[in-house]
Amino acid sequence: MNKAQLIDAIASEANLTKADAKRALDAFVKTTTSTLKKGDRVALVGFGSFSVAKRNARTGRNPQTGKPITIKAKKVVKFKPGSDLAGTV
Repeated sequence: MNKAQLIDAIASEANLTKADAKRALDAFVKTTTSTLKKGDRVALVGFGSFSVAKRNARTGRNPQTGKPITIKAKKVVKFKPGSDLAGTV
């Protein structure tokens, strides 16, 4: 499902116009992004939670040459599904 299809599905499920559904989805994405950027967690009971984790630097291999390379440390977004979502899927 792409963004346009998600907007259509939200509009029909919530009885909203497509414009209102797009604004709601954009607001959710913007709010979630800014919350994660601050290092906080977004939890939706039953659906799941988004959080930020630190991935340490590590050694990898260049697939073309086989030489070892250093992969920098970075922050990654993690999603942990809630019990309702996990049970449904």
